[in-house]
Amino acid sequence: MKKSGAEIFVESLRHEGVKTVFGLPGGVVLKIFDVLCQQKDIELVLTRHEQAAAHMAEGYAKATGKAGVVLVTSGPGMTNIVTGLADAYMDSVPLVAFTGQVSTNLIGNDAFQEADNVGISRPCTKHNVLVKNVADLAQTIKEAFYIATSGRPGPVLVDIPKDVSTDKAEFKYPDRVYLRGYNPTVTGNKHQIRQAAEAIMKAKKPVIYVGGGAIFANAADEVRELAEITQIPVTMTLMGLGSFPGTHPLSLGMLGMHGGYWTNMAMHHADLLIAVGARFDDRVTGKLSEFCPEARVVHIDIDPTSIKKTVHAHIPIVGDVKAVLHQLNVMLRSMDGNPAEVKSQRAAWLKQVEQWRNEHPLTYRQDDRVTKPQFVIEKLYQLTRHEAIVATDVGQHQMWAAQYFKGSKPRTWLTSGGLGTMGFGFPAAIGAQKAYPEKLVLCITSEGSFQMNLQELATVAEHKLPVKVALLNNGFHGMVRQWQDLFYEGRYSASYLGKIPDFVKLAEAYGILGLRAVKPDEVEPVIKEALKHKGPVLMDIHTDPYENCYPMIPAGGAHHEMMLEDPPELVNARKGGAHKRKVDEGEGVLPA
Repeated sequence: MKKSGAEIFVESLRHEGVKTVFGLPGGVVLKIFDVLCQQKDIELVLTRHEQAAAHMAEGYAKATGKAGVVLVTSGPGMTNIVTGLADAYMDSVPLVAFTGQVSTNLIGNDAFQEADNVGISRPCTKHNVLVKNVADLAQTIKEAFYIATSGRPGPVLVDIPKDVSTDKAEFKYPDRVYLRGYNPTVTGNKHQIRQAAEAIMKAKKPVIYVGGGAIFANAADEVRELAEITQIPVTMTLMGLGSFPGTHPLSLGMLGMHGGYWTNMAMHHADLLIAVGARFDDRVTGKLSEFCPEARVVHIDIDPTSIKKTVHAHIPIVGDVKAVLHQLNVMLRSMDGNPAEVKSQRAAWLKQVEQWRNEHPLTYRQDDRVTKPQFVIEKLYQLTRHEAIVATDVGQHQMWAAQYFKGSKPRTWLTSGGLGTMGFGFPAAIGAQKAYPEKLVLCITSEGSFQMNLQELATVAEHKLPVKVALLNNGFHGMVRQWQDLFYEGRYSASYLGKIPDFVKLAEAYGILGLRAVKPDEVEPVIKEALKHKGPVLMDIHTDPYENCYPMIPAGGAHHEMMLEDPPELVNARKGGAHKRKVDEGEGVLPA
């Protein structure tokens, strides 16, 4: 019996085990939405904006490890998900996006809501395809899920013209996929792994540097085993947080632009760097010519194009991170030496790292008048008992959350790393909450980021999703204001937000609980009330508008060139409250 393209679409998703689709309808996908509403196996989450649908699918994918699925219409429906596609592409998130297209006989005629979906998405997808014949639809969907979730994960776009969704064909879903020219390497080369093991045994000042690839490969256990049997400290990229427990004695926390002093100093003085599923992005390396100047580099990655892309790898190993680390750990355990000898061998190096940590720990000064954002993050960490899935937006609050909310498990830290997308956090939290309705999901955001997708308050209200939103409200695009203070003589061009909505009333307008904390002693009671409430909550927490995030490596600086506090010239410029008067009077301020 033949099925329509829309029926084939739904049957194919069933075969892939899809339970949730995030999307918004439109003219050319109405047949698909019509079939979706007549079945019960797959739930559609209707979003209020297509960009949010893409970020919800990202949050779902990051929290579960499965492909997130988006369904939108043609033209503006597709162009609105481009930011989500680019974000997923940069952060290697498995995503399958289905876009509607005008009928095949109208393509190229500037038809209503027509856009070149394949052309537009080509630079920001791992693969994309226009389906021209309904007979090819099932095979195309099978390939889309395989490509999105295998090798280095990434977004795949499938463009479905209106007539393909209504035409009919026999439904036969393939059992497997064979794609000539696409065969990701899983097992690492034994000779290179032997070289890596020997280098590890000889090294006196090694560091393990872990990226998001370790999380997508489900390699957290192997990373921990490697660190513990070799007694090597572990640092993580922003995307790698959670791959190694943040409270573990060997954890160095995050490295790079806002990494710890001790972490970046360890990187600068390391004699061996073991990079695991990381891509050496510029926020991590800083000044490339002075990056890890004394270190030999072992680079393990499933994507061969990432190896030696920016930093030379002395021992490159292409393969699945989990498989390669397993091979490496087996080899290390078979080599000479016992745990006591290894611990003794690393003692001096670990002592040096600890000395750097004690010299310049993360710090801030909290008084009883103005709430410091770091104080809020620490309270959230304490009162959630470290068990929440945390989604963040982008900016200062993201860096403070990375510093102070020490994740202990993979897939509990959802953030936008490569693209740095403001507006990501709230919908990503919704996607994670949809995947795990019984778990505590916390969104840490700011008033600037939150306003980019606040319309999804309607989605959490409609689906009764108990997401807890902690909005750190400082009245500025804070990271922009920090850079203007440090590098643009305090001219606040378009960073001061001026008119900001009453977020408590806004929450109430959507029928959810809104809470506000203006003073430091109000923070803890507000968080406790939010956590106790069974539904969604928006917490408007007012924080110091002029707090800066440190440590900081200025753009173009090296790991050993960190700023640890406000420089004297900034401190002097702020004496007497001149910076506050400037904002009040609008001097040098171009409102955003």
